[in-house]
Amino acid sequence: MNDAAAIASLSALAQDNRLAAFRRLVRAGERGMSAGAIAEALGMAPSSLSFHLAQLSEAGLVTQERQHRTIIYRADYSAIYSLVGYLLENCCEADGCGAAALEALEQAS
Repeated sequence: MNDAAAIASLSALAQDNRLAAFRRLVRAGERGMSAGAIAEALGMAPSSLSFHLAQLSEAGLVTQERQHRTIIYRADYSAIYSLVGYLLENCCEADGCGAAALEALEQAS
């Protein structure tokens, strides 16, 4: 990951509706959720949610898969692990614990 990708990801998450949608998708796991189900769970208008899901998708944080007439959205775990890894790659560099932080992240995935 580079600075531009990290900024895009963090910017996409720096809005309350997008963060809520992303967290809902993380909870849904691999089965994902339709936009309608996400909108209902969050009490949002579907048209408003579509805008937010597009922002998350453009940032690479969610994937979408068409299943017949429905689009299923899923959190992209590899993207979020990459972002967290990028943020931690120089963690405590002066103390030498950066490698341990990255190893813990890799084990969590």
